[in-house]
Amino acid sequence: MVLISVRHVTPHSLLRQFPLTQQFLPKQIPSLKNRIFSFTATATMSSTSKKVLAPVANGSEPIEAAITIDVLRRSGADVTVASVEKQLRVDACHGVKIVADALVSDCRDAVFDLIALPGGMPGATNLKESEVLESIVKKQASAGRLYAAVCASPAVALGSWGLLKGLKATCYPSFMEQLAPACASTVESRVQQDGKVVTSRGPGTTMEFAVALVEQLYGKERADEVSGPLVMRANHGDEYTIAEFNPIQWTFDNSPQILVPIANGSEEMEAVMIIDILRRAKANVVVASVEDKLEILASRQIKLVADVLIDEAAKLSYDLIVLPGGLGGAQAFAKSDKLVNMLKKQKESNRPYGAICASPALVLEPHGLLKGKKATAFPAMCNKLSDQSEIENRVVVDGNLITSRGPGTSMEFALAIVEKFFGRNKALELAKIMLFTHA
Repeated sequence: MVLISVRHVTPHSLLRQFPLTQQFLPKQIPSLKNRIFSFTATATMSSTSKKVLAPVANGSEPIEAAITIDVLRRSGADVTVASVEKQLRVDACHGVKIVADALVSDCRDAVFDLIALPGGMPGATNLKESEVLESIVKKQASAGRLYAAVCASPAVALGSWGLLKGLKATCYPSFMEQLAPACASTVESRVQQDGKVVTSRGPGTTMEFAVALVEQLYGKERADEVSGPLVMRANHGDEYTIAEFNPIQWTFDNSPQILVPIANGSEEMEAVMIIDILRRAKANVVVASVEDKLEILASRQIKLVADVLIDEAAKLSYDLIVLPGGLGGAQAFAKSDKLVNMLKKQKESNRPYGAICASPALVLEPHGLLKGKKATAFPAMCNKLSDQSEIENRVVVDGNLITSRGPGTSMEFALAIVEKFFGRNKALELAKIMLFTHA
């Protein structure tokens, strides 16, 4: 039986509560953007939407913020991204620009089922120094409601606020000494839960962290439903592998020049992980919007700001053009004549190009950019590929082409790009720094 209730909310909140609707509503109900209504369909698998606060700051680690917000919104949680700065836009680490939904001061009187802090430095310090956020989280703890942090934030924020006393907790390895005096015992678990507190270690453990938070909010069944389509690794911490065919040397002068297009509907986890990791490797990454403005609304409603518009980006040449996925984003890429022409020229000149998730199937394949190539894509999209012989691999490299499967393979995908440009040792060094693989 399905129970339907009607209430007044914004279309934005409807999309956040039912994330899958975003790929259908703009086409089927064009008037939705101009109406203020929603419906709540409650079936056996759904329950009351949980409210989550995700604070961000200048210097926050964007991988940790994006994954946590994205995964929780996939679960149906109503996530408010709140800036602790004086403005909505925050300049996260590695040049990633995120626009929050609200200022944290606007959230001081709200009640949340979960508050989850990303790490990053100086982001964790900026979170710690927000008196409003400290008050909100302390109120959360005193009320016995769930709170969580990853990377530096368990030690720098939660620990300094006295919110880990008597508890087991973990954090980024270099902050463990700061964490020790603040809690009962430190552990090296990738994710640690003790009572109403969940802590985790770094960028490479954040997807596990986020799924654990879904389980705390909604139960294991919902967590499994959310984690399945992420295409997560079963062997967390092990070295990544890639399937490579027709290997060639990827070359560059001085520093690799890499173009990462983004669009409304791009998968934010994939985009952010690619940008973040390649910039960690000291590549020169240009983020270009294929829309008519720099700010885009990604697939799970995270607002990202590009460096330039695609017309400006097209004036330069690149050692690699790499596309994130997301259904709406891939569709926008496929319709961008400027981007498609750039990709075709990239292929014709034997320079590397790649895509992940929906983009190999919806962008590269229909424009002839996979002809004669081994490739993979998001599992549900693989039937669109002309050659499906290697689709089960998480990352496939064929000469100057690289493809991958989805959010849970994005880190391997980005590290494989690092490997092709800088060698495996550099890629493994980054993987260990991010705690994606064991040190």
